[in-house]
Amino acid sequence: MTRLFQTNELRKVFSLDGSWDFTAIKDDGDSLESISYPYKLTVPGCWEMHPEFLTYRGRGAYRKRVTIREKTALRFVFKGVSHTARVYFDGVLIAEHYNAYTAFHAIVNEVEQGEHELVVLVDNSFGEFSALHVPNDYYTYGGINRPVAMEEIKDQYVERIAFTPIWENGAWKASVQAYIHKLNNLELSYRLSFQLNGKPYELGEGKLQSDGETMLSGIFDFPEVDAWSPESPKLYELRMKLIVEGKEADDLIERVGFRVVTTANGKIQLNGKDIVFKGVNRHEDHPMVGSAIPLQLMALDADLMTDMGCNAVRTSHYPSDERFLDLCDERGILVWEENHARGLSLEQMSNPNFRWQCEQVNREMVEQHHNHPSIVIWAILNECASNTAKGREMYKEQLEQIRALDASRPLTFASHHRESELCFDLADIVSFNLYPGWYGDEDPGELCDLARGWADAKGGLGKPMIMSEFGGDGYYGHRDASRVRGTEERQADIIEANLSAYTSRSFISGMFIWQYCDCRVTEGTDWLITRAGTQNSKGIVDRYRRPKLAYATVQRYFKKLDKSFK
Repeated sequence: MTRLFQTNELRKVFSLDGSWDFTAIKDDGDSLESISYPYKLTVPGCWEMHPEFLTYRGRGAYRKRVTIREKTALRFVFKGVSHTARVYFDGVLIAEHYNAYTAFHAIVNEVEQGEHELVVLVDNSFGEFSALHVPNDYYTYGGINRPVAMEEIKDQYVERIAFTPIWENGAWKASVQAYIHKLNNLELSYRLSFQLNGKPYELGEGKLQSDGETMLSGIFDFPEVDAWSPESPKLYELRMKLIVEGKEADDLIERVGFRVVTTANGKIQLNGKDIVFKGVNRHEDHPMVGSAIPLQLMALDADLMTDMGCNAVRTSHYPSDERFLDLCDERGILVWEENHARGLSLEQMSNPNFRWQCEQVNREMVEQHHNHPSIVIWAILNECASNTAKGREMYKEQLEQIRALDASRPLTFASHHRESELCFDLADIVSFNLYPGWYGDEDPGELCDLARGWADAKGGLGKPMIMSEFGGDGYYGHRDASRVRGTEERQADIIEANLSAYTSRSFISGMFIWQYCDCRVTEGTDWLITRAGTQNSKGIVDRYRRPKLAYATVQRYFKKLDKSFK
């Protein structure tokens, strides 16, 4: 299951989740004929969950045999392969993809009936070929870690829909764009129609003249719909149909919501009403499944965050599994989603692969997740070199890229450079990662006031401000009346001091605690060696989702703040 709702009725879609053949590849050769597969691994899954690959970093091969009943074109959809993938169909390379956290697809035309072999070569190793996937303060697992589907498609199919709600003159309307992909060069007439809220609409008609992508768009009035909000997360199915030469050829169903996000008067508004984000930073990590989080655990995360009083989550530091975003849509949880880049120095950002790899993940993130009403902020480049002139050029390029793809959401990035930040003028929201009480003895309120001053002086005057990271380590079960560093008591004290400061300042538009759950980190040298047990233990719950003492502290402040806005 790649989504929490049915995405097609006409198009045949088959899940390829389940048991796949697997082997680790110890040499550099890509000869598929020489590969044997002695293991069975589950997809979605991470190979580190197998007892022989607990710390394996390198290359692996997955194999799945599929049976086709009649001649057709096939579209294979991979929701996530960690970290790079090369996909072969009957021994022929059909796709290559970089980045574990966005989806990609591969098309094979005119597939004959019978049994066929699908092989995916996966690589989660580090190297100069990868600018974003580096040893870091979280663990990049190996494997096909998100769902896989096989679709039988016609020569023309609807590839994606972009739905952008508009509030105008006291009524709802929306921009609807549909992208049609064509596999042959025949000239064909086509028509696109859709339904929303039980009513039919015509998007338009035209001629499909060559292979490639065609787009139709229009703006439509929707006078009888309800707004989406955390209090009332109303969703609608948009059912698009492609009619070619008078016959139904394909369809695509998306789930959408009507809401607008603005920034005015130093605040953030949802549907014209000021909001304050009460959130946590969440990594996709669990000791029993790695980053291949099943739906049941996603729902548990959403339940625990809601129980704490959270109304928001930040997808640190990469795009989330789309099923988790579906849950946020359903439950009214606001989402800050960001691209995949954390803590990169200027030297690392100067890697010749950095530019294209960021461009790709930005584009795929925005295009694939555009329709989620829960996503209200796009962000880039957490704690990278935004304090340098060359870094500023890269921040500017990426923010402009995302704004061109989607101008309906405000943009930000999380900075830890304090008064040396150079890029606040480029973003719509200024965001700070500061750790008073943990990495230093500064008073959270005084530091917060200083941060507001730095933002105002460095291009952020009049812009909303978010405290995007703060917190401290607390090792689950380590309780002591001394309240020394690392105890649950000390962590709760730090969280309380920070929340007390931020909830009392009217210029704060949001706070995201670092972090929701403890997570595994890369074993390494330098500062990584300071992570006891190769874990970042700043979670409000531990890796198994067991609440620490700080859980009740967060609950008290966030639920009190919630009441003050009602």
